[in-house]
Amino acid sequence: MDNQLSVYQYPTLTVLIDDSRSFLSSLAFQLNPQLACKAFHDTDAAIKWLHHTHWHSIKNENEPIRVGYDKLTESFERCCASIDLDLIYRIVMNRHRFDMPAVLVIDYAMPQMNGVEFCLAVQDLPCKKILLTGQADEKIAIDAFNRKLIDRFIKKNDPNALNHLEAEIVKLQKEFFRSQTSTLKDLLSRHSYSFLTDPTLGALVSQLCSFYSFEEYYLFPNPAGILFFDIQGKSTLMVIETKASLISQLEIAQDQGAPPELLTALREFRLVPFFCDTGGVYREEVGHNWLSYCLPPQICRGRKDYYWALFDLPPHYLQGPVYSYADFLRDHAAGLTGYPPGY
Repeated sequence: MDNQLSVYQYPTLTVLIDDSRSFLSSLAFQLNPQLACKAFHDTDAAIKWLHHTHWHSIKNENEPIRVGYDKLTESFERCCASIDLDLIYRIVMNRHRFDMPAVLVIDYAMPQMNGVEFCLAVQDLPCKKILLTGQADEKIAIDAFNRKLIDRFIKKNDPNALNHLEAEIVKLQKEFFRSQTSTLKDLLSRHSYSFLTDPTLGALVSQLCSFYSFEEYYLFPNPAGILFFDIQGKSTLMVIETKASLISQLEIAQDQGAPPELLTALREFRLVPFFCDTGGVYREEVGHNWLSYCLPPQICRGRKDYYWALFDLPPHYLQGPVYSYADFLRDHAAGLTGYPPGY
């Protein structure tokens, strides 16, 4: 499951719901500080906040996929979909992205309503849910899991409960984005982005995230690849080519009168180019400076061979400075994050 790529993924907010203020404070303190949390001891307040937050995020979301209908027949049965690929990686310019409540951790035994009743009240939201149970509540939790009201349950008295909880939060954050981007992924993988469904490439992306401490990633359209950001907001582009796409690069370079050395290297699959100043492909103005736009490839042998390399992303691809996860964690600790007043 962890080898499945999402179209994009970034850190999100974990919401803790328990009637005990002392337990909430203790849990929030013990959890990994890089798991940003918001706590509620009042279930009604939590439900209201979750619905308002979800509504606000939907209202302000600039969706990369848009569905229309056939204007000639004015038939809603003949739908068409268009995708603005640039909007995917430009999600990083939304400073409220980390405020998204993706995972809820809910205590079962609460006086206002129990944890299962709480989950019923928010079952229309896409949040993943973890139920904290006592020893006597296991059958109730299993029933809630089978009814798909919760995604996991953890016993409070388990000596490894904290480690287990942290691990499940991380897994469910990933599952949240897989489900949120599944339709978009299905459309994209049928065309130029088949690597999105290749588990070998997915495993490589996970390894790169771990090795370089990347916190978020987004599909990048041209050249095809994955755009990573670390906790400080530094960007790294993984350009992903195949033999077919490198041959296409070769044909364009030939038409543009590229130097013979570049043509030979492309023909022999000995480099991965990122012509970042000329729309992603070779142009005459690159001239004999072409080598500064290229790196030797590494090869990921999945369903097909992927030739990849890591490049720094030039600033002109973004629309200003990135609000990083480090910025968010600092502001969150100071109580400066969240949606505008009223949400």
